[in-house]
Amino acid sequence: MMRKCLILLIIICCLAPFLVKDKAVAADYNLPGIKISVPDGQEKGRLSSAIEIIILLTVLSLAPAILVMMTSFTRLAVVLSFLRHAIGTQQSPPNQIIVGLALFLTFFIMTPVWKQIQVQAINPYLSDQITQKEALDRAIKPIKTFMIHQTRKKDLMLFLKIKDKRKPENIESVSLSAIIPAFVISELKTAFQIGFLIYLPFLVIDMVVASVLLSMGMMMLPPVLISLPFKLMLFVLADGWYLVIDSLVKSFY
Repeated sequence: MMRKCLILLIIICCLAPFLVKDKAVAADYNLPGIKISVPDGQEKGRLSSAIEIIILLTVLSLAPAILVMMTSFTRLAVVLSFLRHAIGTQQSPPNQIIVGLALFLTFFIMTPVWKQIQVQAINPYLSDQITQKEALDRAIKPIKTFMIHQTRKKDLMLFLKIKDKRKPENIESVSLSAIIPAFVISELKTAFQIGFLIYLPFLVIDMVVASVLLSMGMMMLPPVLISLPFKLMLFVLADGWYLVIDSLVKSFY
């Protein structure tokens, strides 16, 4: 009953302007209109606030790709994944822990780069000292420098030859379209090299355990089941997490 009364009341309120004959009275019941407009920029060389918000939302939507492809996240995530498979613990630590650890290590490693961007680009732009184009150029420069330092010359020349067919005059003239893929494949190669070195001691333990079980005639017993406690003990006694994280972080300096 209450629901029917509520619906009837809403219908009466909506139809009230049409049911009242007096225009002056009917005008009091008109619903407010909604007007959407994009204001023009007040300053020359600067976009309006609405356009800036749209650009900001676009950048935020691309943030995961930027985080993965233009920072240290790729190497960290791949090496930690190799470490988990080398130990043989399957889903321990879980993917969420690996990604979270790689993410916070990325923040730690990239902090000097982001501080340069804030000092050289963001703060002057917010203070209206530089234009948007100049702020973007200043923000790209520290990231480009970081990626070039971690990129092998061979990988960079591969994409430069494919794209321009000529050597660039200097580092600043190299475009991001060539630096980013070269940086990614360099990071993958470095991560695979570190993963190979991590695998070696655990592989030796697996081979020793498999040989002992074979000599004892216990061929039906999976060697991984026996070697896992020994690998965990070796990793804990050697303080493996400290060594791996220390080597990973120092590899970027």
